[in-house]
Amino acid sequence: MGCYQIYWWLTWQLVYCLSLFWAMVSGQIRFSIPEELQPGAFVGNIADDLGIRAKQLTARNFRVVSGPRKQYLEVNLNNGNLFVKEKIDREKLCGSGLTCTLSLEAVIENPLTVYHLEVEILDVNDNAPSFPNSQFRLKISELAAPGARFALEYARDPDVGTNSLQTYQLVANEYFVLNVDSRGGDVKLPVLVLERALDREIQSTHRLELIAKDGGVPPKSGTAEIIIVVQDENDNAPIFPNSVYKISLLENSPKEKLVIKLNATDIDDGSNGEILYSFSSHTSVRVRELFSVDSKTGEIRVKGTLDYEKDNAFEINMQALDQGTNPNPGYCHILVNIMDVNDNAPEVTLTSLFSPIREDSKPGTVVALISVSDKDSGENGRVNCEIANNLSFRLDSSLKNYYRLLSHQLLDRENVSTYDISIRCSDSGSPPLTSRKTIRVEISDTNDNAPRFTQTLYTAQVMENNAIGTSIFAVTALDPDLNQNARLIYSILDSQVQNEPVYTYLSINSKNGVIYSQRTFDYEQLRNFQVQIQARDSGEPPLTSNTSVDIIILDQNDHAPVIIHPSMEYGSTALETVSKFAEPGYLITKVTATDADSGQNARLSYQILQSTDPGLFTISPDTGEIWAVRGFTGRDARKQTIVVTVSDNGTPMLTATMTLILSVVEGDAEMLSDMGNLSEDSGLSNHTSFYIVIFLGSISAIFLVVLIALAIAVHKTRNGFGGPHCALDLCCCFRARNSLNGIQKASRNIQIPPNYIEVFGGDPLSQSFRYGTCTTSDLTKGKFLYSNQCSSSTGKNNISNETIWDQEKPQASLSNCRNISEVSQL
Repeated sequence: MGCYQIYWWLTWQLVYCLSLFWAMVSGQIRFSIPEELQPGAFVGNIADDLGIRAKQLTARNFRVVSGPRKQYLEVNLNNGNLFVKEKIDREKLCGSGLTCTLSLEAVIENPLTVYHLEVEILDVNDNAPSFPNSQFRLKISELAAPGARFALEYARDPDVGTNSLQTYQLVANEYFVLNVDSRGGDVKLPVLVLERALDREIQSTHRLELIAKDGGVPPKSGTAEIIIVVQDENDNAPIFPNSVYKISLLENSPKEKLVIKLNATDIDDGSNGEILYSFSSHTSVRVRELFSVDSKTGEIRVKGTLDYEKDNAFEINMQALDQGTNPNPGYCHILVNIMDVNDNAPEVTLTSLFSPIREDSKPGTVVALISVSDKDSGENGRVNCEIANNLSFRLDSSLKNYYRLLSHQLLDRENVSTYDISIRCSDSGSPPLTSRKTIRVEISDTNDNAPRFTQTLYTAQVMENNAIGTSIFAVTALDPDLNQNARLIYSILDSQVQNEPVYTYLSINSKNGVIYSQRTFDYEQLRNFQVQIQARDSGEPPLTSNTSVDIIILDQNDHAPVIIHPSMEYGSTALETVSKFAEPGYLITKVTATDADSGQNARLSYQILQSTDPGLFTISPDTGEIWAVRGFTGRDARKQTIVVTVSDNGTPMLTATMTLILSVVEGDAEMLSDMGNLSEDSGLSNHTSFYIVIFLGSISAIFLVVLIALAIAVHKTRNGFGGPHCALDLCCCFRARNSLNGIQKASRNIQIPPNYIEVFGGDPLSQSFRYGTCTTSDLTKGKFLYSNQCSSSTGKNNISNETIWDQEKPQASLSNCRNISEVSQL
C-alpha cells in the first residue's frame, strides 16, 4: 500500500501545481484533491495564492463560505492553509457524474473582496464491481437448443471513468460461453449462450463462475456463482394396447351403458407416468354429446340418445396424457357401429312445387315432385305412397324414391281455385309406420272469361240543360278471372250522334264505368240516342264485352209557347176581319201556338186576357178557336181588340201573348179597304207597302179562282156527291149544309195540325174562304199529292180536305162552299 500512497501524493502535487498555474492565469483559485483524504489533509495555501500575508487573514476577517452544502474544507487563519475538514466520498457527493467539484466563496474585508474557490474531487478506484446476488439459479430444459441465450444479472461499480466496470469473464466450461451486450451509456449486460445440448440424465446441475472487472490500477473485480438446473423432459408418451377398437351398439341403447374401458401405460416415473383420459381435439361435438369418458379409469359410456337415422357410425378419438411438466399424449381410435331398429316413419319431402298451375294446363302436367325416404333399412325402409280419391290429380312412381304429382283432368279455377291434396306414405315394417303430407295446389288464372255486363241494355235518363261533366249513369261489368285478367277498362265505342263523334257527347271513367256528360243536352234538339259501351279486361289476349246504353233526355220547361197563327206582322199584333153579319157561334179565327217542349211542358191552354167587349168573343182553351158569342150590333165598335195569352203546363209556367185586332166590315171590298186603312194606321205609309198589299190581294184572288175552277171540275166528273173517288186523282170532300148548326158543328170539329196555316178573306158575296197547307213524308219533291179519300180526320201520311159552308146572307139564299185544300210540296 506504500507504493499506492506515494503514487497518489505525487499525483496530487502535480495537480496542485497545475491548479496554481491555472489560478494565476484565470484569476480564479482552483484546487484538485482525490476523494477519501483523511481529515486535516492539506489542500493548498490560500494566503500564498491570494498574495496576502498569513497575519492579515485574521485582521481582515477572512472566512470561507461554502453555501448550503456541507462544509468539507476549512482554512487555518494562522498560516493560510486549506485542509480537509471531513472525509469526502465522491460517489456520495456527485454520484456517477464524470466531474465532481466543490464551489466555495472566500470573503476578506478592508477592503471587502470576494474570491471564488473551486475544489475538484478526483475519483479513486475505491469500489470493486459487485453483483446484486453472489449466487443465482437458472432452470434450463434439457431440450434447449444450442444457441439459446439467457440473460444474467449485471454487476455495478459506482466509480467512474476507467475505474468503473469494464468487462465480464466466465470461467471456462464445455456447455456455455459468455457474450456481453452494450446498452446505452456504459452499461454492459452479460448473456449466457448455450453451446452444447444438455442432458439431464448425464448431468442435472452445472455451476459456473462469472467475474466482473473494472479498469482501475490495480483493477478490482467481483464474482457471482451461476447454478444451472437442467429440467427433466417427459420424453415417453402413454401407449394403448391397440391403436383401433371396434364396437357395435343398438341405437336404442340406454344411457350410462358401458361402451369400452381403456387401459394405457407410461414408463415415465412420477407425474410423468400418471395418465388422464380425454377426447382428443379431433373428436367431433356430436361424439362429445353422445358419449362420456372417465378421465381416471378410461371408461367410455353412452351419454345421449343414439339415432341410427342421424348417425350410424362414430369415430371416437381418445387421448391419454401424462402429467409431466411437458405432458406427452398417446392416441387410439374407437369405431362405434350403430345398429338400426325400426323407429322412424317415412319422410315425405316436397322437393318441387309448381304452384300455382295454369287452369288451362293439359292433363298430365307435373304439379309437384315429392321425395320419399325412410331412414330405417331393409323392409323397414321400403315405402309405398298413395293419394286419396281425387279425380283431378294422380301420383306417378316411375322415378326411384320420387313421386310425381300429375294433373288428371282439365282444371277450372272459377270452379275450384285451391286443392289440398293429402298423400299417405307407409313403410313395410311391422307394425308399419305412416306419414301424411298435404300439398296445397293453387290454380292460376288464365284469361278465359270475357267481362259480363249485369244488363244487356241499360237505360239512362238525364235532364236537359245539365252541367258539363255531370255523372249521369254507371255501368258495371263482372269478370270471374283474377288480377290483370279481371281488371276492366271501360270505353265508349266510336259512333255518330247527329253527325258528331259520340265522345263529344259522353265520356266514361275507364276504371269504374261512370258515364259523364261532355255537353249540355237540349231536349228540343236531341231526345234520345244510344251508345255502345265496351268492357275490356287486361289479360293476354284481352277479352271484351259490349252493352248498349239508351240515353233518354228528359224535358225541362225551358221554352215558352210560340204563336204561329195568326201571323203577327206588327210585333205581337195580328190583323183579322170579320163580317158584321156573323151570327153567334161564328168561328172568327183560330190562334195556333207551338211549344218546343214535350209532355206537360208542351200542353198549351188559351185564354182571352183582355178584349174590347168581354162578352162578344170566347176562346177554346184547348184549341185556341175564337168564336162569336153573339151577333154584332150597331153599338159595337168597328175595331175589336182581343189580347190572347197562351200558357204551357210546365213548372214554372211559361206564356206567350198576342194582340188580335178585328175589323168589322160590311163585305169583302170593305174588308180589303179596312186592311189598307189599318196598314196606313200602323205606319205603312209608303208606296211600297201599298203595292205589296195590292199584289197579295191579286194573287189571293187568282188563287181563289183557280181553286173554285178545280172544285167545279171535280164536281162535274163525280157521279154524285159523297162519291168515293175524284177525278184527276184529287181528293175533295164537298158537304153542303143550310143550317147554322151544321156550320157550327163543322167549325168546331176542325182539327188543325201544328204546322197548319189559316188564311181568312172576304169576297163580294160575303163568303169566307179558308186555305190550309200541310206537309207529308209521302209526297215527292216538286209534285202535288191529293188524298183519294174524303174524311174529316186523316192518318199520319194522309192529306185532309174539308169543305165548310158559310152561313147564308139575309135576302139571299146562297149556298157557298168554302173549300179547304191541303197541298204539300217538297
